[in-house]
Amino acid sequence: MLREFKEVFQRPHNGHIRLIIINVSVFLLFSVLYVVCEVAELLPVNEAVHKYLAIPPKMEDFLRCPWTVITYAFVHSQKDLFHILFNMVALYWFGRLFVEYLGSAKVIAVYILGALAAAAFYLTLFNTIPFFMERSAHFNGMVGASGAVFAVMAGIATLLPDYSFYLLFLGPVRIKYIAAFYIILSFIGTVGENAGGNVAHLGGALMGYIYIKQLQAGKNFGGWITRLLDLLSFRKSKVRVTYRRQGPRSPKTRKNNNRLARRDRRHLR
Repeated sequence: MLREFKEVFQRPHNGHIRLIIINVSVFLLFSVLYVVCEVAELLPVNEAVHKYLAIPPKMEDFLRCPWTVITYAFVHSQKDLFHILFNMVALYWFGRLFVEYLGSAKVIAVYILGALAAAAFYLTLFNTIPFFMERSAHFNGMVGASGAVFAVMAGIATLLPDYSFYLLFLGPVRIKYIAAFYIILSFIGTVGENAGGNVAHLGGALMGYIYIKQLQAGKNFGGWITRLLDLLSFRKSKVRVTYRRQGPRSPKTRKNNNRLARRDRRHLR
């Protein structure tokens, strides 16, 4: 089974599948941890791990754990199966289209840029606007790939606004309307219970839009992510060494070699 996952992970042109495998693997790992801690009555351990990877709303807390600016985007709550299910389904459909038109490297780049932008938007609002600052005391931190997925969705909707998905009971719907629907829902949700998550959605969507507009202008500011991932993966070109077996030399070849040898001896005298 692990070998099959490895083969799928290493296939070319499947950046969206790699992101899904990472998210699902992390979810399953922490689900096992959650069950073990529940049975062993060690829930504080599970909560500590969750807090270590979630991005906190307060800037002073974030500065003590800056790695959470990226780790939060690969972690989902074990108590909300629908959260990861929606994110991975959306990432598959929008990501597949993204890979088809722009390539595997760019879908990974926009995912990471979306996660960073969502985190920046979230931290900015929860540390500058009183409405959100008051609510920062009611939760420990944010997890989930939604902000990054919104970047992929908004990006491909910006690139191919009139491309249609066939939805159950609705038929063909242009993805610009699908993206607009979820962005409007997130905007309304910024004053709801999941204010932090919805704020992150908007930050990710904004990054997806900007990323595509910059690509259309001839600028790829996500290229550094691709180069960094290539460096971290230690990719090396394979050098093939071949040996050619020498066959028997012809009389003419031996005669020429003897003549060259005599000439060399004369020069050495």
